Amino acid sequence: MARHKSLRSFVWSFAATIALIACTQAASPPLAPSPQSQSEPSTLLIAAAASLQKPLQEIAPLYEKAGNNRKANYNFASSGSLQQQIEQGAPADLFISASNKQMEALQQKKLILDGTRQALLTNRLALITPKSSTLKLTDFSQLTRPEIQRISVGEPRSVPAGQYAAEVFKKMGILDQIESKFVFGGNVKSVLASVETGDADAGVVYITDAKDSDKVSISAIANDQLHSPIVYPIAILKSSKAVEASKQYIEFLQSKPAREIFEKYDFGISKS
Repeated sequence: MARHKSLRSFVWSFAATIALIACTQAASPPLAPSPQSQSEPSTLLIAAAASLQKPLQEIAPLYEKAGNNRKANYNFASSGSLQQQIEQGAPADLFISASNKQMEALQQKKLILDGTRQALLTNRLALITPKSSTLKLTDFSQLTRPEIQRISVGEPRSVPAGQYAAEVFKKMGILDQIESKFVFGGNVKSVLASVETGDADAGVVYITDAKDSDKVSISAIANDQLHSPIVYPIAILKSSKAVEASKQYIEFLQSKPAREIFEKYDFGISKS
């Protein structure tokens, strides 16, 4: 009899414990999902100005190791070309332009996610010649010399470096004199290549590209007062399916390891 009573007590005690656990679980709020459990894609698609190719490719493995289990895939091209691709619906999560002009155009068309646009980097404009050149240029104004027949510049409507170069020539009052010498490149990398191979007597690129090449010489650096500020803005696109991950990527680009890589390639870090 005592044995049955003891068994009944155990059963009632066990049942009461189960009931208490059930009540506790019902009263507790559900745990917030971890970032890894969110349904965002595991790869970010980034449309970036061609002049950013080397630093961003060097930053990529650091980003992947930063504990977020995400990768970054890049589409490098001229900022104008990327702008057109985005306007036509090409998939991308973020856009990094070499000029405010292209970013502003996308913002006007409401393709940029509000509150995400910010200045990331700065740059400078350089006049370059082939390493083997005997021209000995020291100033942009010397491009009017008759022996200089081919000047490689970016197409101003789509390549920001070409836009800045045109501004320099116009403010110096030499644009009309040298315009017939222009050989247009589809992006700043193609401008650099044409000078490296000697297909052009001189060219205008970013100092970051010029310093990265052992086949060209830097003849002069443009005065900042002669062109619009060279700013690289970054923003998340409204069409992005990975908004939170994109925000984390922007934060990573502003971290010390990423900044050190940008500075190694002679980019300036925007203060705004």
